Amino acid sequence: MDQTSIDSGKPAAIISYLTIFGVLIAYFMNNEKKNVFAAFHIRQALGLWLTFFALGLVISNFDSWMASGSLYLAFGVLFMYGFFTAVAGKTNEVPLVGKFYQNIFSGLGQ
Repeated sequence: MDQTSIDSGKPAAIISYLTIFGVLIAYFMNNEKKNVFAAFHIRQALGLWLTFFALGLVISNFDSWMASGSLYLAFGVLFMYGFFTAVAGKTNEVPLVGKFYQNIFSGLGQ
């Protein structure tokens, strides 16, 4: 991956971490160009958002502020890590689950 492809895919990569709608916007921004850097971060962000919502549904049944706070803190750190790697122009996987997201969403953005 060269610097020009990183620079051209950086806006879509950054937008993908902002909200779940940002993932959709970034996906359609990258739909024609098929930028590898943007696709990497779109897969990471999509996996994070889907896991966040799925775990949020489960943890909401516990009715505990400690469990909810832990979920928000953990995913806040993971989202910030992904966001700052996108801003820096790197393709570091999100810790713990990044490789899984790359494998499961491998057809996305190809």
